[in-house]
Amino acid sequence: MNFLSLFVLVPVLMMGGLFLSKNLKQIRLVVATGASLLLALAVGLVFAYLGERAAGNAAEMLFTAKCLWYAPLNIYYSVGVDGISVAMLLLSAIIVFTGVLASWKMEFLEKEFFLWFCLLSTGVFGFFISLDLFTMFMYYEIALIPMYLLIGVWGSGRKEYSAMKLTLMLMAGSALLLLGILGIYFLSGESSMNILEIARGHIPGQAQHWLFPLVFVGFGVLGALFPFHTWSPDGHASAPTAVSMLHAGVLMKLGGYGCFRVAIFLMPEAANDLAWIFIILTGISVVYGAYSAIVQTDLKYINAYSSVSHCGLVLFAILMLNQTAMNGAILQMLSHGLMTALFFALIGMIYGRTHTRDIREMGGLMKVMPFLGVCYVIAGLASLGLPGLSGFVAEMTIFVGSFIHEDVFHRVFTIIACTSIVITAVYILRVVGKILHGKIADHHLSLQDANWYERASTIVLILAIAGIGLAPLWLSDMISDSLLPIIQNAKL
Repeated sequence: MNFLSLFVLVPVLMMGGLFLSKNLKQIRLVVATGASLLLALAVGLVFAYLGERAAGNAAEMLFTAKCLWYAPLNIYYSVGVDGISVAMLLLSAIIVFTGVLASWKMEFLEKEFFLWFCLLSTGVFGFFISLDLFTMFMYYEIALIPMYLLIGVWGSGRKEYSAMKLTLMLMAGSALLLLGILGIYFLSGESSMNILEIARGHIPGQAQHWLFPLVFVGFGVLGALFPFHTWSPDGHASAPTAVSMLHAGVLMKLGGYGCFRVAIFLMPEAANDLAWIFIILTGISVVYGAYSAIVQTDLKYINAYSSVSHCGLVLFAILMLNQTAMNGAILQMLSHGLMTALFFALIGMIYGRTHTRDIREMGGLMKVMPFLGVCYVIAGLASLGLPGLSGFVAEMTIFVGSFIHEDVFHRVFTIIACTSIVITAVYILRVVGKILHGKIADHHLSLQDANWYERASTIVLILAIAGIGLAPLWLSDMISDSLLPIIQNAKL
Protein backbone atom coordinates (compact mmCIF):
# COMPACT_ATOMS: atom_id res chain seq x y z
CA MET A 1 0.00 0.00 0.00
CA ASN A 2 1.26 3.46 -0.88
CA PHE A 3 -0.24 6.85 -1.62
CA LEU A 4 -1.08 5.99 -5.25
CA SER A 5 -2.97 2.86 -4.28
CA LEU A 6 -5.52 5.07 -2.54
CA PHE A 7 -6.81 6.09 -5.98
CA VAL A 8 -7.89 2.48 -6.49
CA LEU A 9 -8.87 1.81 -2.89
CA VAL A 10 -11.27 4.77 -2.55
CA PRO A 11 -13.61 3.68 -5.41
CA VAL A 12 -13.57 0.14 -3.98
CA LEU A 13 -14.55 1.50 -0.56
CA MET A 14 -17.26 3.55 -2.28
CA MET A 15 -18.68 0.32 -3.70
CA GLY A 16 -18.65 -1.19 -0.23
CA GLY A 17 -20.47 1.84 1.15
CA LEU A 18 -23.04 1.62 -1.63
CA PHE A 19 -23.77 -2.02 -0.78
CA LEU A 20 -24.56 -0.94 2.77
CA SER A 21 -26.63 2.10 1.77
CA LYS A 22 -30.36 1.78 2.36
CA ASN A 23 -31.78 4.90 0.73
CA LEU A 24 -31.02 7.57 -1.86
CA LYS A 25 -29.71 10.01 0.74
CA GLN A 26 -27.10 7.53 1.94
CA ILE A 27 -26.12 6.68 -1.65
CA ARG A 28 -25.53 10.34 -2.44
CA LEU A 29 -23.51 10.78 0.75
CA VAL A 30 -21.25 7.85 -0.14
CA VAL A 31 -20.55 8.88 -3.74
CA ALA A 32 -20.17 12.59 -2.92
CA THR A 33 -17.73 11.83 -0.10
CA GLY A 34 -15.74 9.40 -2.22
CA ALA A 35 -15.59 11.71 -5.24
CA SER A 36 -14.51 14.64 -3.05
CA LEU A 37 -11.79 12.50 -1.47
CA LEU A 38 -10.50 11.45 -4.90
CA LEU A 39 -10.34 15.09 -6.00
CA ALA A 40 -8.50 16.03 -2.80
CA LEU A 41 -6.03 13.16 -3.35
CA ALA A 42 -5.42 14.29 -6.94
CA VAL A 43 -4.80 17.91 -5.90
CA GLY A 44 -2.50 16.71 -3.12
CA LEU A 45 -0.61 14.54 -5.60
CA VAL A 46 -0.08 17.54 -7.90
CA PHE A 47 1.47 19.56 -5.08
CA ALA A 48 3.58 16.58 -3.99
CA TYR A 49 4.83 16.09 -7.54
CA LEU A 50 5.62 19.79 -7.98
CA GLY A 51 7.61 19.61 -4.75
CA GLU A 52 9.62 16.68 -6.10
CA ARG A 53 10.11 18.56 -9.37
CA ALA A 54 11.52 21.52 -7.48
CA ALA A 55 13.97 19.09 -5.86
CA GLY A 56 15.15 17.92 -9.31
CA ASN A 57 13.33 14.56 -9.48
CA ALA A 58 10.79 15.45 -12.16
CA ALA A 59 12.00 13.07 -14.89
CA GLU A 60 11.78 10.01 -12.63
CA MET A 61 8.82 7.82 -11.78
CA LEU A 62 7.80 8.90 -8.31
CA PHE A 63 5.89 7.37 -5.40
CA THR A 64 6.60 3.88 -6.73
CA ALA A 65 5.59 0.63 -5.09
CA LYS A 66 6.20 -2.94 -6.19
CA CYS A 67 4.73 -6.19 -4.94
CA LEU A 68 5.08 -9.66 -6.48
CA TRP A 69 1.72 -10.82 -7.80
CA TYR A 70 2.32 -13.91 -9.95
CA ALA A 71 5.84 -15.32 -9.80
CA PRO A 72 5.78 -17.77 -12.80
CA LEU A 73 5.29 -14.86 -15.25
CA ASN A 74 7.17 -12.31 -13.12
CA ILE A 75 4.04 -10.16 -12.79
CA TYR A 76 4.10 -7.42 -10.17
CA TYR A 77 1.60 -4.99 -8.80
CA SER A 78 3.81 -2.09 -9.77
CA VAL A 79 2.71 1.55 -9.58
CA GLY A 80 4.31 4.95 -10.06
CA VAL A 81 3.64 8.32 -11.65
CA ASP A 82 5.38 11.00 -13.65
CA GLY A 83 4.02 14.42 -14.64
CA ILE A 84 1.84 12.98 -17.39
CA SER A 85 0.23 10.42 -15.09
CA VAL A 86 -0.35 13.08 -12.44
CA ALA A 87 -2.14 15.27 -15.00
CA MET A 88 -4.33 12.35 -16.10
CA LEU A 89 -5.21 11.48 -12.49
CA LEU A 90 -6.22 15.08 -11.84
CA LEU A 91 -8.38 15.09 -14.97
CA SER A 92 -10.03 11.81 -13.92
CA ALA A 93 -10.74 13.05 -10.39
CA ILE A 94 -12.31 16.29 -11.68
CA ILE A 95 -14.60 14.44 -14.07
CA VAL A 96 -15.60 11.78 -11.54
CA PHE A 97 -16.46 14.57 -9.07
CA THR A 98 -18.48 16.58 -11.61
CA GLY A 99 -20.08 13.41 -12.98
CA VAL A 100 -21.42 12.57 -9.52
CA LEU A 101 -22.91 16.05 -9.25
CA ALA A 102 -24.44 15.75 -12.74
CA SER A 103 -26.10 12.47 -11.63
CA TRP A 104 -27.42 13.89 -8.37
CA LYS A 105 -31.04 13.34 -9.41
CA MET A 106 -30.50 9.75 -10.56
CA GLU A 107 -33.58 7.88 -9.30
CA PHE A 108 -33.63 4.67 -11.37
CA LEU A 109 -31.63 1.79 -9.88
CA GLU A 110 -29.40 4.46 -8.40
CA LYS A 111 -27.38 2.08 -6.21
CA GLU A 112 -26.56 -0.22 -9.13
CA PHE A 113 -25.72 2.73 -11.37
CA PHE A 114 -23.17 4.15 -8.97
CA LEU A 115 -21.71 0.70 -8.29
CA TRP A 116 -20.84 0.30 -11.96
CA PHE A 117 -19.75 3.94 -12.13
CA CYS A 118 -17.31 3.34 -9.25
CA LEU A 119 -15.99 0.16 -10.90
CA LEU A 120 -15.37 2.13 -14.09
CA SER A 121 -13.52 4.75 -12.02
CA THR A 122 -11.41 2.04 -10.39
CA GLY A 123 -10.21 0.85 -13.79
CA VAL A 124 -9.41 4.37 -14.98
CA PHE A 125 -7.35 5.33 -11.93
CA GLY A 126 -5.60 1.96 -11.83
CA PHE A 127 -4.61 2.24 -15.49
CA PHE A 128 -2.88 5.60 -15.06
CA ILE A 129 -0.79 4.49 -12.06
CA SER A 130 0.29 1.10 -13.46
CA LEU A 131 3.86 0.40 -14.51
CA ASP A 132 3.34 -3.30 -15.21
CA LEU A 133 1.84 -4.25 -18.58
CA PHE A 134 -0.34 -6.99 -17.14
CA THR A 135 -1.67 -4.73 -14.37
CA MET A 136 -2.27 -1.96 -16.89
CA PHE A 137 -4.19 -4.32 -19.19
CA MET A 138 -6.24 -5.66 -16.27
CA TYR A 139 -7.32 -2.16 -15.24
CA TYR A 140 -7.97 -1.33 -18.90
CA GLU A 141 -10.48 -4.18 -19.08
CA ILE A 142 -12.03 -3.22 -15.74
CA ALA A 143 -12.65 0.25 -17.18
CA LEU A 144 -14.27 -1.10 -20.37
CA ILE A 145 -16.59 -3.82 -19.08
CA PRO A 146 -19.00 -1.59 -17.04
CA MET A 147 -19.77 0.47 -20.15
CA TYR A 148 -22.00 -2.26 -21.55
CA LEU A 149 -24.41 -2.17 -18.60
CA LEU A 150 -24.17 1.56 -17.97
CA ILE A 151 -25.30 2.24 -21.53
CA GLY A 152 -27.55 -0.79 -22.01
CA VAL A 153 -29.55 -0.25 -18.79
CA TRP A 154 -29.40 3.49 -18.05
CA GLY A 155 -28.92 4.83 -21.58
CA SER A 156 -31.43 6.22 -24.06
CA GLY A 157 -32.31 5.79 -27.73
CA ARG A 158 -30.80 2.70 -29.37
CA LYS A 159 -29.06 1.85 -26.14
CA GLU A 160 -28.89 -1.96 -26.57
CA TYR A 161 -27.44 -1.64 -30.07
CA SER A 162 -24.98 1.05 -28.98
CA ALA A 163 -23.84 -0.89 -25.90
CA MET A 164 -23.30 -4.06 -27.93
CA LYS A 165 -21.45 -2.23 -30.73
CA LEU A 166 -19.19 -0.39 -28.29
CA THR A 167 -18.37 -3.51 -26.30
CA LEU A 168 -17.62 -5.70 -29.32
CA MET A 169 -15.36 -3.13 -31.00
CA LEU A 170 -13.45 -2.31 -27.83
CA MET A 171 -13.06 -6.00 -27.03
CA ALA A 172 -11.65 -6.54 -30.53
CA GLY A 173 -9.14 -3.80 -29.79
CA SER A 174 -8.34 -5.47 -26.47
CA ALA A 175 -7.63 -8.76 -28.27
CA LEU A 176 -5.07 -7.03 -30.49
CA LEU A 177 -3.61 -5.30 -27.45
CA LEU A 178 -3.27 -8.57 -25.54
CA LEU A 179 -1.39 -10.14 -28.45
CA GLY A 180 0.91 -7.14 -28.55
CA ILE A 181 1.59 -7.23 -24.79
CA LEU A 182 2.36 -10.95 -24.85
CA GLY A 183 4.66 -10.40 -27.82
CA ILE A 184 6.52 -7.65 -25.96
CA TYR A 185 6.87 -9.88 -22.89
CA PHE A 186 8.26 -12.89 -24.76
CA LEU A 187 10.43 -11.01 -27.28
CA SER A 188 11.88 -8.23 -25.15
CA GLY A 189 14.39 -10.56 -23.51
CA GLU A 190 13.70 -9.03 -20.11
CA SER A 191 11.30 -11.71 -18.78
CA SER A 192 9.42 -8.87 -17.18
CA MET A 193 6.22 -6.96 -17.77
CA ASN A 194 7.54 -3.80 -16.11
CA ILE A 195 7.49 -0.98 -18.66
CA LEU A 196 10.64 0.69 -17.32
CA GLU A 197 12.63 -2.55 -17.34
CA ILE A 198 11.54 -3.39 -20.88
CA ALA A 199 12.47 0.14 -22.03
CA ARG A 200 16.00 -0.32 -20.66
CA GLY A 201 16.38 -3.38 -22.89
CA HIS A 202 15.70 -3.65 -26.59
CA ILE A 203 12.96 -5.39 -28.54
CA PRO A 204 14.39 -6.67 -31.86
CA GLY A 205 13.56 -4.37 -34.77
CA GLN A 206 11.78 -7.05 -36.78
CA ALA A 207 9.56 -7.90 -33.82
CA GLN A 208 8.81 -4.23 -33.25
CA HIS A 209 7.43 -3.87 -36.77
CA TRP A 210 4.63 -6.36 -36.21
CA LEU A 211 4.07 -5.64 -32.51
CA PHE A 212 3.75 -1.87 -32.93
CA PRO A 213 0.61 -2.00 -35.15
CA LEU A 214 -1.05 -4.44 -32.73
CA VAL A 215 -0.47 -2.20 -29.72
CA PHE A 216 -1.15 1.10 -31.48
CA VAL A 217 -4.37 -0.10 -33.11
CA GLY A 218 -5.41 -1.89 -29.90
CA PHE A 219 -5.20 1.35 -27.93
CA GLY A 220 -6.21 3.43 -30.94
CA VAL A 221 -9.65 1.80 -31.14
CA LEU A 222 -10.46 3.42 -27.80
CA GLY A 223 -8.90 6.67 -29.03
CA ALA A 224 -11.33 6.76 -32.00
CA LEU A 225 -8.70 5.91 -34.63
CA PHE A 226 -10.15 5.86 -38.14
CA PRO A 227 -11.70 3.53 -39.35
CA PHE A 228 -12.31 1.95 -35.91
CA HIS A 229 -14.14 5.00 -34.54
CA THR A 230 -17.73 4.06 -35.42
CA TRP A 231 -18.57 2.84 -31.90
CA SER A 232 -17.91 6.30 -30.47
CA PRO A 233 -20.84 8.40 -31.79
CA ASP A 234 -23.44 5.72 -31.01
CA GLY A 235 -21.95 5.01 -27.59
CA HIS A 236 -21.82 8.67 -26.58
CA ALA A 237 -25.31 9.40 -27.90
CA SER A 238 -26.92 6.57 -25.92
CA ALA A 239 -24.97 6.86 -22.65
CA PRO A 240 -26.42 8.64 -19.59
CA THR A 241 -24.91 12.04 -18.80
CA ALA A 242 -22.29 11.07 -16.20
CA VAL A 243 -21.19 8.07 -18.26
CA SER A 244 -20.80 10.24 -21.38
CA MET A 245 -18.71 12.65 -19.31
CA LEU A 246 -16.42 9.94 -17.98
CA HIS A 247 -16.33 8.03 -21.26
CA ALA A 248 -15.42 10.94 -23.53
CA GLY A 249 -13.55 12.90 -20.87
CA VAL A 250 -11.34 10.13 -19.46
CA LEU A 251 -11.91 6.68 -20.97
CA MET A 252 -10.94 7.73 -24.50
CA LYS A 253 -7.72 9.18 -23.04
CA LEU A 254 -6.66 5.67 -22.06
CA GLY A 255 -6.14 5.07 -25.77
CA GLY A 256 -3.85 8.05 -26.32
CA TYR A 257 -1.99 7.46 -23.05
CA GLY A 258 -1.39 3.80 -23.93
CA CYS A 259 -0.18 4.67 -27.43
CA PHE A 260 2.74 6.79 -26.24
CA ARG A 261 3.40 5.00 -22.93
CA VAL A 262 3.60 1.53 -24.49
CA ALA A 263 3.75 1.69 -28.31
CA ILE A 264 6.03 4.73 -28.77
CA PHE A 265 8.13 4.26 -25.61
CA LEU A 266 8.85 0.56 -26.02
CA MET A 267 9.02 0.30 -29.83
CA PRO A 268 10.70 3.48 -31.11
CA GLU A 269 12.19 1.95 -34.27
CA ALA A 270 8.82 0.76 -35.52
CA ALA A 271 7.27 4.09 -34.51
CA ASN A 272 9.72 5.95 -36.74
CA ASP A 273 9.23 3.59 -39.69
CA LEU A 274 5.44 3.12 -39.50
CA ALA A 275 4.28 6.50 -38.21
CA TRP A 276 3.38 7.73 -41.71
CA ILE A 277 0.64 5.09 -42.03
CA PHE A 278 -1.07 6.16 -38.83
CA ILE A 279 -0.54 9.87 -39.54
CA ILE A 280 -2.73 9.37 -42.61
CA LEU A 281 -5.40 7.57 -40.57
CA THR A 282 -5.37 10.12 -37.75
CA GLY A 283 -5.44 12.98 -40.25
CA ILE A 284 -8.61 11.46 -41.69
CA SER A 285 -10.06 11.21 -38.16
CA VAL A 286 -9.40 14.90 -37.50
CA VAL A 287 -11.07 16.18 -40.67
CA TYR A 288 -13.75 13.51 -41.04
CA GLY A 289 -14.92 13.93 -37.43
CA ALA A 290 -15.23 17.69 -37.83
CA TYR A 291 -17.10 17.48 -41.14
CA SER A 292 -19.45 14.82 -39.73
CA ALA A 293 -20.31 17.08 -36.79
CA ILE A 294 -21.51 19.78 -39.19
CA VAL A 295 -24.32 17.67 -40.66
CA GLN A 296 -25.66 16.32 -37.33
CA THR A 297 -28.80 17.65 -35.69
CA ASP A 298 -28.58 15.71 -32.40
CA LEU A 299 -26.56 17.56 -29.76
CA LYS A 300 -24.90 14.39 -28.50
CA TYR A 301 -23.94 13.22 -31.97
CA ILE A 302 -22.45 16.64 -32.70
CA ASN A 303 -20.28 16.41 -29.61
CA ALA A 304 -19.46 12.75 -30.28
CA TYR A 305 -18.13 13.43 -33.78
CA SER A 306 -16.31 16.46 -32.39
CA SER A 307 -14.61 14.06 -29.96
CA VAL A 308 -13.49 11.87 -32.87
CA SER A 309 -11.83 14.93 -34.39
CA HIS A 310 -10.20 16.17 -31.18
CA CYS A 311 -9.00 12.72 -30.11
CA GLY A 312 -7.64 12.25 -33.63
CA LEU A 313 -5.48 15.32 -32.97
CA VAL A 314 -4.05 13.58 -29.88
CA LEU A 315 -2.88 10.52 -31.83
CA PHE A 316 -1.78 12.74 -34.73
CA ALA A 317 0.51 14.75 -32.43
CA ILE A 318 1.93 11.66 -30.72
CA LEU A 319 2.98 10.30 -34.12
CA MET A 320 4.95 13.47 -34.90
CA LEU A 321 7.56 12.03 -32.51
CA ASN A 322 8.94 15.26 -31.12
CA GLN A 323 8.67 16.80 -27.69
CA THR A 324 6.65 19.88 -28.66
CA ALA A 325 3.94 17.93 -30.47
CA MET A 326 3.77 15.27 -27.75
CA ASN A 327 3.45 18.00 -25.14
CA GLY A 328 0.53 19.35 -27.15
CA ALA A 329 -1.00 15.87 -27.31
CA ILE A 330 -1.09 15.61 -23.51
CA LEU A 331 -2.48 19.13 -23.19
CA GLN A 332 -5.12 18.22 -25.78
CA MET A 333 -6.11 15.15 -23.77
CA LEU A 334 -6.62 17.36 -20.72
CA SER A 335 -8.38 20.12 -22.65
CA HIS A 336 -10.68 17.81 -24.56
CA GLY A 337 -11.46 15.80 -21.44
CA LEU A 338 -12.63 18.90 -19.59
CA MET A 339 -14.54 20.59 -22.40
CA THR A 340 -16.28 17.45 -23.66
CA ALA A 341 -17.32 16.61 -20.09
CA LEU A 342 -18.73 20.14 -19.85
CA PHE A 343 -20.53 19.69 -23.18
CA PHE A 344 -22.11 16.38 -22.19
CA ALA A 345 -23.11 17.71 -18.77
CA LEU A 346 -24.82 20.71 -20.38
CA ILE A 347 -26.49 18.55 -23.03
CA GLY A 348 -27.87 16.31 -20.29
CA MET A 349 -29.19 19.33 -18.38
CA ILE A 350 -30.80 20.80 -21.52
CA TYR A 351 -32.33 17.45 -22.47
CA GLY A 352 -33.71 17.00 -18.96
CA ARG A 353 -35.67 20.22 -19.42
CA THR A 354 -36.59 20.24 -23.13
CA HIS A 355 -36.85 16.43 -23.57
CA THR A 356 -35.19 16.73 -26.96
CA ARG A 357 -31.64 16.83 -28.30
CA ASP A 358 -32.68 17.92 -31.79
CA ILE A 359 -31.35 21.42 -32.42
CA ARG A 360 -34.16 22.04 -34.93
CA GLU A 361 -36.69 21.89 -32.09
CA MET A 362 -34.88 24.41 -29.91
CA GLY A 363 -34.31 28.15 -30.01
CA GLY A 364 -34.07 31.14 -27.69
CA LEU A 365 -33.02 29.07 -24.68
CA MET A 366 -30.70 31.84 -23.53
CA LYS A 367 -33.81 33.81 -22.52
CA VAL A 368 -34.99 31.21 -20.01
CA MET A 369 -31.71 29.43 -19.12
CA PRO A 370 -29.04 32.16 -19.15
CA PHE A 371 -26.61 30.31 -16.90
CA LEU A 372 -26.66 27.11 -18.96
CA GLY A 373 -26.55 29.17 -22.15
CA VAL A 374 -23.43 31.08 -21.10
CA CYS A 375 -21.76 27.83 -20.02
CA TYR A 376 -22.53 26.28 -23.42
CA VAL A 377 -20.97 29.28 -25.19
CA ILE A 378 -17.82 28.94 -23.04
CA ALA A 379 -17.58 25.22 -23.87
CA GLY A 380 -18.00 26.03 -27.55
CA LEU A 381 -15.32 28.72 -27.47
CA ALA A 382 -12.92 26.28 -25.78
CA SER A 383 -13.66 23.71 -28.48
CA LEU A 384 -12.91 26.09 -31.36
CA GLY A 385 -9.68 27.25 -29.72
CA LEU A 386 -10.35 30.71 -28.29
CA PRO A 387 -7.18 32.22 -26.70
CA GLY A 388 -7.43 32.20 -22.92
CA LEU A 389 -9.07 28.79 -22.81
CA SER A 390 -7.46 25.34 -22.81
CA GLY A 391 -8.23 24.47 -26.44
CA PHE A 392 -6.02 27.25 -27.81
CA VAL A 393 -2.95 26.23 -25.82
CA ALA A 394 -3.28 22.56 -26.75
CA GLU A 395 -3.96 22.99 -30.47
CA MET A 396 -1.31 25.66 -31.01
CA THR A 397 1.31 23.44 -29.36
CA ILE A 398 0.26 20.50 -31.55
CA PHE A 399 0.37 22.44 -34.81
CA VAL A 400 3.67 24.17 -34.02
CA GLY A 401 5.23 20.85 -33.02
CA SER A 402 3.87 19.13 -36.12
CA PHE A 403 5.10 21.84 -38.50
CA ILE A 404 8.64 21.59 -37.11
CA HIS A 405 9.23 18.68 -39.47
CA GLU A 406 10.87 19.90 -42.66
CA ASP A 407 9.63 17.14 -44.96
CA VAL A 408 6.64 17.81 -47.21
CA PHE A 409 4.59 14.84 -45.96
CA HIS A 410 4.39 16.02 -42.34
CA ARG A 411 3.75 19.63 -43.29
CA VAL A 412 1.00 18.79 -45.77
CA PHE A 413 -0.87 16.69 -43.21
CA THR A 414 -0.35 19.37 -40.57
CA ILE A 415 -2.02 21.91 -42.88
CA ILE A 416 -4.86 19.45 -43.54
CA ALA A 417 -5.34 18.96 -39.79
CA CYS A 418 -5.34 22.75 -39.29
CA THR A 419 -8.46 23.02 -41.44
CA SER A 420 -10.38 21.35 -38.61
CA ILE A 421 -10.14 24.65 -36.70
CA VAL A 422 -12.34 26.39 -39.26
CA ILE A 423 -14.73 23.44 -39.54
CA THR A 424 -15.06 23.32 -35.74
CA ALA A 425 -15.92 27.01 -35.65
CA VAL A 426 -18.67 26.40 -38.23
CA TYR A 427 -20.55 23.70 -36.30
CA ILE A 428 -20.03 25.31 -32.88
CA LEU A 429 -21.39 28.69 -33.98
CA ARG A 430 -24.22 26.96 -35.87
CA VAL A 431 -25.34 25.06 -32.77
CA VAL A 432 -25.04 28.10 -30.50
CA GLY A 433 -27.13 30.14 -32.91
CA LYS A 434 -29.76 27.42 -33.28
CA ILE A 435 -30.39 26.54 -29.65
CA LEU A 436 -29.64 29.74 -27.73
CA HIS A 437 -30.85 32.53 -29.99
CA GLY A 438 -33.88 33.22 -32.14
CA LYS A 439 -37.51 32.61 -31.28
CA ILE A 440 -38.32 30.41 -28.30
CA ALA A 441 -41.08 27.81 -28.48
CA ASP A 442 -44.11 28.47 -26.27
CA HIS A 443 -43.69 25.19 -24.38
CA HIS A 444 -40.11 26.19 -23.45
CA LEU A 445 -41.08 29.48 -21.79
CA SER A 446 -41.54 27.84 -18.39
CA LEU A 447 -38.15 26.06 -18.34
CA GLN A 448 -36.00 26.53 -15.24
CA ASP A 449 -32.32 27.42 -15.18
CA ALA A 450 -29.61 25.32 -13.48
CA ASN A 451 -29.94 24.36 -9.82
CA TRP A 452 -27.12 24.28 -7.26
CA TYR A 453 -25.52 20.93 -8.09
CA GLU A 454 -25.65 21.61 -11.83
CA ARG A 455 -24.03 25.00 -11.27
CA ALA A 456 -21.33 23.43 -9.10
CA SER A 457 -20.56 20.78 -11.73
CA THR A 458 -20.24 23.24 -14.61
CA ILE A 459 -18.32 25.89 -12.64
CA VAL A 460 -15.64 23.38 -11.61
CA LEU A 461 -15.13 22.33 -15.25
CA ILE A 462 -15.08 25.93 -16.53
CA LEU A 463 -12.53 26.97 -13.90
CA ALA A 464 -10.29 24.07 -14.94
CA ILE A 465 -10.62 24.97 -18.64
CA ALA A 466 -9.81 28.62 -17.95
CA GLY A 467 -7.01 27.66 -15.57
CA ILE A 468 -5.17 25.70 -18.27
CA GLY A 469 -5.79 28.43 -20.83
CA LEU A 470 -4.58 31.31 -18.66
CA ALA A 471 -1.74 29.59 -16.79
CA PRO A 472 -0.49 26.63 -18.84
CA LEU A 473 3.26 26.86 -18.16
CA TRP A 474 3.39 24.89 -14.90
CA LEU A 475 1.42 22.08 -16.50
CA SER A 476 3.38 22.21 -19.76
CA ASP A 477 6.72 22.11 -17.91
CA MET A 478 5.55 19.19 -15.79
CA ILE A 479 4.60 17.25 -18.92
CA SER A 480 7.81 18.19 -20.79
CA ASP A 481 10.03 16.86 -18.01
CA SER A 482 8.22 13.54 -18.08
CA LEU A 483 8.47 13.28 -21.86
CA LEU A 484 12.28 13.38 -21.79
CA PRO A 485 12.76 9.63 -21.08
CA ILE A 486 10.38 8.76 -23.92
CA ILE A 487 12.15 11.10 -26.34
CA GLN A 488 15.59 9.87 -25.27
CA ASN A 489 14.56 6.23 -25.53
CA ALA A 490 13.27 6.85 -29.03
CA LYS A 491 16.49 8.74 -29.87
CA LEU A 492 14.51 11.47 -31.55
